Amino acid sequence: MKKIIIPTLAIVVMTINACTSQDLMKRAKAAEVAASDALKGVSTTGVKPLSNDEVINGLRNALTVGTNNSTAFASKLDGYYKNPALFIPFPPDAQKVKDKMDAIGFKDQTDKFVLTLNRAAEEAAKNAAPVFINAIKGMSIGDGFSILKGKDNAATQYLQDKTTGELKQKFTPIVQTAIDKVELTKYWNPIITDYNKIPFVEKQNPDLTAYVTERAMVGLFKLITDEELKIRKDPAARVNDILKRVFGSN
Repeated sequence: MKKIIIPTLAIVVMTINACTSQDLMKRAKAAEVAASDALKGVSTTGVKPLSNDEVINGLRNALTVGTNNSTAFASKLDGYYKNPALFIPFPPDAQKVKDKMDAIGFKDQTDKFVLTLNRAAEEAAKNAAPVFINAIKGMSIGDGFSILKGKDNAATQYLQDKTTGELKQKFTPIVQTAIDKVELTKYWNPIITDYNKIPFVEKQNPDLTAYVTERAMVGLFKLITDEELKIRKDPAARVNDILKRVFGSN
């Protein structure tokens, strides 16, 4: 009889132990899940993780800082003219005009025209910041993290993709005012008039306002890209708390 009881007791004990082990594992798993849920929203460093809204605010702030710095730089004397990255050359579609006029002794006039082209862009840049900033404020960003974790120019590229049409429309009258102020057409009209008098040449008359607008905006976006890169890479360029928080954690 004892021989039968002892194995039976052993089986019961083993069963109880197995159930207890399974129960303990379940409880441990539940505790792990509870702990994980409790830690959501809290980083291992004790700093609350960034929200998407914070990231979007930081991106807009970075673009605003970049725009202000860029327009201030570009609007200085020689901001375009003596910067190889921004310099605006003679209109490419009228290059034959320059070549021909230079060949017949009008190089001083064409050089003066190119200088004034760049002066027009520099003048326009003085009033560009509000146009860019309004576009930045109205820019809809869905997933800020995708831009924050993207390429070094991701925010600038997003701004350019989303707002170029509107920016160009609003920037054009600013450029036209700048062209009038620096008297660009005064240097252009004699060149094109004399060129078009040359026998057998194809008449030329490019849209100077459209050309300066396009090249001025290209230059400003180039500078904004550079500013974004600085904010991403250089802690000293993060001039306020939101930039430090957003880009310091990137």
